Amino acid sequence: MVRRIAGYRRYDTRKQIDLLNRLYAPYRLYINFFLPVTKLKEKVRTGSHVRRVFDVPQTPYDRMLASPSVNERDKKKLKEEYAGLDVVKLRAEIEEALDSLLASRPR
Repeated sequence: MVRRIAGYRRYDTRKQIDLLNRLYAPYRLYINFFLPVTKLKEKVRTGSHVRRVFDVPQTPYDRMLASPSVNERDKKKLKEEYAGLDVVKLRAEIEEALDSLLASRPR
């Protein structure tokens, strides 16, 4: 998931590892709480043609709240965590961590 934004370079110094960890935390929250995802519901085969049917786009957070298999205590914790998040601040943290990480690479 982070390879998409951090790239495929080798980050192996202690400073770079710390910067990657600083990037992971807000990126995980941004992905799970604010980015909708479409999930495959079914594949319908007609001869050799396969048509894919997708569910309505939802964030992983919304899917957890809608799931009957998640208990109410966990849903309450998720709601509290979501209430404390600000998407603009998360994006700013991600950009700052990414800029620091890319600046730490040797030229």
